[in-house]
Amino acid sequence: MKPRVAIYKLTSCDGCQLAFLNSGESLLTLSNLVEIVHFAEAGMVDIDIKVDIAFVEGSVSTPDEVHRIRKIRENSKYLITIGACATAGGIQALRSFSDSDEWVAGVYASPDYIKTLTTSTAISHHVKVDWELWGCPVNSRQVLEAIRFLLFAATPKIKKDSECMECKRKGNVCVLVTKKQPCMGPVTQTGCGSLCPTVGRGCYACYGPKENANANSLGSWFLSMGLSKEEVARKFLHINNQSPSFNKAGNYFKGIKISNE
Repeated sequence: MKPRVAIYKLTSCDGCQLAFLNSGESLLTLSNLVEIVHFAEAGMVDIDIKVDIAFVEGSVSTPDEVHRIRKIRENSKYLITIGACATAGGIQALRSFSDSDEWVAGVYASPDYIKTLTTSTAISHHVKVDWELWGCPVNSRQVLEAIRFLLFAATPKIKKDSECMECKRKGNVCVLVTKKQPCMGPVTQTGCGSLCPTVGRGCYACYGPKENANANSLGSWFLSMGLSKEEVARKFLHINNQSPSFNKAGNYFKGIKISNE
C-alpha cells in the first residue's frame, strides 16, 4: 500500500502549494510512489482522512484554524510545515505587532462578521511539527527530497548553512561588502539559489535564519552603515518575524527587553 500524503492550506497565498504543481515530471514520478489523498489546489479533497505525511502551508490566524491544525496533527503520522507562513508566521504575522482590531475595522465594512485572532502564529506554536521546510516560497526540490527520505524511513536532511555560502558557490560579488547594501545573507539559510544577490541586491531573508545566526552582530553592522534602529528591526521582523533568532534581534533593536533573558 502506498503511503498517503495530504497537502493542507491555512492562512497563506497558496504559493508554497505550487511547489508540488511546479515539480513537473517529478510530480508524476511522485504519484507512482505515494497516494495524494488531499490537495485542494489540484482538485483532490478529503480533509479529515488519516495520512502518513501531511504538508501544511500557512499560519494559524483564525479560531477555526486552531481547531483544524489540531485535527490535522491528530490524523497525521508526520507533519511537515512548508514555507515562511507555516514556519514563522509570514507577512500576515506583522499584525502581531499592531492593533489588529484597528486594521480589521479599517479594511472591512462589517468587522463584526470577521472571526480572526489578534495574532497570526507559526504552526509549531500550536502542535508538534516533525520537520520544517522554510522559504517564501518553499522550493520544489526541498519538498520532493523530504518525501524521498521518509519513503526510505530516513530523517529528512535540511540544509541550514548560510546564504553567503550559496553566493560564493555561484561566484557572486558580495553586495554587503562591495555595495554597502543591508544584506541578510549572513544570517539566512540557503535555499533560493541566491536570487537577490545574483541580480545585485541584498538578501531579504526569505528562507529564515540559518543555524546559530549571529543576528545582533549583523544588525550592529547595519547600524554602522547608517540604518536607524527601527530600520534594522524591520529587517528582522519581516517575513520570518516569529523565528526565535530574528524575533529576538528585532525586539532588541526596537529596544524591547526580552522577558526570558
